[in-house]
Amino acid sequence: MSTVYVVKEIYIYPIKSLAGISCQSAFAEEMGFENDRRWMLIDAENQMLTQREHRMMSQFYPQISDGKISITFQDQKHEFSIDEHLENPIKVNVWDDKSEVVEVNQETSKWFTEHLGFECKLVKIIKNGDRKHESSRLKETFNVSLADGYPYLLIGSKSLDFLNDKLDEKITIKRFRPNIVVSTKNPHEEDDFKTFEIGGVQFKNVKPCGRCVMVNNDPENGRLKKEPLKTLSTYRNVDNSVLFGTNIVSLNSGNIKVGDTLVF
Repeated sequence: MSTVYVVKEIYIYPIKSLAGISCQSAFAEEMGFENDRRWMLIDAENQMLTQREHRMMSQFYPQISDGKISITFQDQKHEFSIDEHLENPIKVNVWDDKSEVVEVNQETSKWFTEHLGFECKLVKIIKNGDRKHESSRLKETFNVSLADGYPYLLIGSKSLDFLNDKLDEKITIKRFRPNIVVSTKNPHEEDDFKTFEIGGVQFKNVKPCGRCVMVNNDPENGRLKKEPLKTLSTYRNVDNSVLFGTNIVSLNSGNIKVGDTLVF
């Protein structure tokens, strides 16, 4: 394969379903990029909270600096230490997977409760093995963060270009919340990647990613729209699942950066 396959963008999403952070580099681990979806919000019944039900979550913007995560919502700001957490374990589910998490602190949970308008807690996953996900396709079990299913989502640039050619209102890659965006030659060729290396880190493709209504939530303003799911469903519907991007796992750890070439 040609060296056309180059990393164009890298994103992490420290708190599940909140806005992401664009990075020039990131450290790849088995569970996903360092600090990627290690935190999430849960409700009073310890159920996970996502943009699917609460679109305004997209308007909370995290930043990481000096060992702290700061969250900005409208004109309000709150921060907490990356390492801090309470001790009592909490049992939660991420879809069908059981996971063990801990609350960050009561002050942070109170801040989110006030701004979301209902009782919630910010919790953190501590270590590998606290959440496992079984791949029905590969018959393998992976240690995953609090991401929906797999540690990494990769999207090829031509896939978005091809979609935007069909849309009246163009969208950005942020709609699909990727971890890695790669320059490609053809739409959706990333679906067929097998194994590859980026910056010394080996990745394996698991399966194309089925998309839900969350991609219709405009990250710029939190408004639900009809696109792009409506158009995607006309040409990317496979077995009642609308596909865009592909789920991958890392086979070792290491740093990858924008500009790295994929080696097949």
